[in-house]
Amino acid sequence: MIIFRYLTRQILQVMAAVTLILLIVGLVNRFIQYLGQAVAGELASDVLLLIIFYRLPDFLLVILPLALFLGILLVYGRMYAENEMTVLIGSGLSNRQLLGVSLASASFIILVVGALSFEIAPRGIRNTELLEQQQKELTELDLMVAGQFQAFGDGSRVTYAENISNAERGRQLENVFVVSAESPEGEDSSIRIIISETARSQVDIASGSRYMRLENVTQYEGRPGRADFAVARFDTQSIRLPEPEPFNDIQEEMALPTLALLGSSDPAYRAELQWRISAVLLIPVITLIAVPLSKVNPRQGRYSKLVPAALLYATYFILLQVCRDRIANGSLPPSIGMWWVHGLFLALAAYVNSGWRLPGLSLGRA
Repeated sequence: MIIFRYLTRQILQVMAAVTLILLIVGLVNRFIQYLGQAVAGELASDVLLLIIFYRLPDFLLVILPLALFLGILLVYGRMYAENEMTVLIGSGLSNRQLLGVSLASASFIILVVGALSFEIAPRGIRNTELLEQQQKELTELDLMVAGQFQAFGDGSRVTYAENISNAERGRQLENVFVVSAESPEGEDSSIRIIISETARSQVDIASGSRYMRLENVTQYEGRPGRADFAVARFDTQSIRLPEPEPFNDIQEEMALPTLALLGSSDPAYRAELQWRISAVLLIPVITLIAVPLSKVNPRQGRYSKLVPAALLYATYFILLQVCRDRIANGSLPPSIGMWWVHGLFLALAAYVNSGWRLPGLSLGRA
């Protein structure tokens, strides 16, 4: 029991550190992508952290198995390199006991990944897609960021607001600058420049159309390179905004509850169900591989097996992804599906364990 607690604590501590590092890298990369969408006017800046929160379970689903794999390799590799494992061997620790302790340590991760794969991650993806669809219903005024030029209408209109405030009638832009072109790619296309003190959203109750209502407007219209711009001033002016995209029910299989996938004959649904099951099966298989693979010669150093181990894990994960895509498009029968990949690596685990001996320093058959 003392050895079990010691090894489990060591593995979980290293695993937590690896998970944190990988999670930070993944979240920062994704946050930069979402930030670019916010700057481009595709997302409101106040929902970025909420989207990241919803996608967090999906990130953990990918990171946790890899972190466990690396955690076992790093902990046992250090113990072999520092001859700590030799002391445990002298205390009566056997191959089977070390595998049992490792699998028992991994059982907690199996439960966590199972909850993420079957329930939490699909719900997070669904919430993310619902939020993104709600963002598509927002107008330019909802997506504007003060002090930034933002392009809308596929680049045909650029809008700038010096300040943004929340008035009684809704969000209000102050000191607004709008440039629109009739045909942005044409050589002789005319442009319209609008400068107004304020702008706010307005909806025509009869038609349901949405407008940007500008007040105290100065308008310049003409062709670039010419001096014959027409100048006009208005108390109010309205610019019609694009209609929101229709709201559709989410049918993507990644966002569906697991119960909705059971018994379905749709290849995409069966591929998604096998993927969720594979996320759980992956853990005991990589644990059986990682334990004998972690054995190193003290002269080699604790990190000597990390590169080949990482390549082995990457091969496993990529094969599962390839099978998932082929099942979804109908080119691979679901009866074969991803099961052959697990069988292949389970056979590899059996092979390396059959040639692994704690007292020796070699891995594989003589």
